[in-house]
Amino acid sequence: MTEKIILSGFGGQGMMLLGKLLAQAAMTDGKYVTYFPSYGTEVRGGTAVYYLIISNEEIFSPLIEEADTLIVMNQPSYQKYKDMLKPGGLLVLNSSMIKLSNLPDVKTYQVPATEIASKLGNVLVSNIVMLGAYLAIRKLFSVNQILDQLSVILKGKKENLFAINKQALESGMHVTK
Repeated sequence: MTEKIILSGFGGQGMMLLGKLLAQAAMTDGKYVTYFPSYGTEVRGGTAVYYLIISNEEIFSPLIEEADTLIVMNQPSYQKYKDMLKPGGLLVLNSSMIKLSNLPDVKTYQVPATEIASKLGNVLVSNIVMLGAYLAIRKLFSVNQILDQLSVILKGKKENLFAINKQALESGMHVTK
């Protein structure tokens, strides 16, 4: 099993956190992982992209020429990375910010992540809503594996954010059903 994932959105939409959570869950699960985060010089508001490869076998290059999965949070990211998704691949998009006129030849899940996060009370957890949807679709990790990683990341001053992130994860998992 090898899963090549591109996660992209505006800086500040949590793509780096999303990638880090998946990478740490994979490493904890004993899988091989390579990742390459990249953000524009603007950071917040510019394009942020996280290239992630998870595999049961050794990975020889962190470069992704053709992704198995594309998780995108906004229209510019979709436009920029859609051609890197292999035919028949998985597209998980934030339908609150992306409108498709014609669906590409891929398995597409439209998740209103920003809208769901707003209803939960914090638009900043829209990335975790997307993570929940991805987990429900691909089933690479259990919810508990991700929650364990979230609890590690959200220690100290951020500990109070765990509950809303857990709600966001669960909400995202129910969107795809």
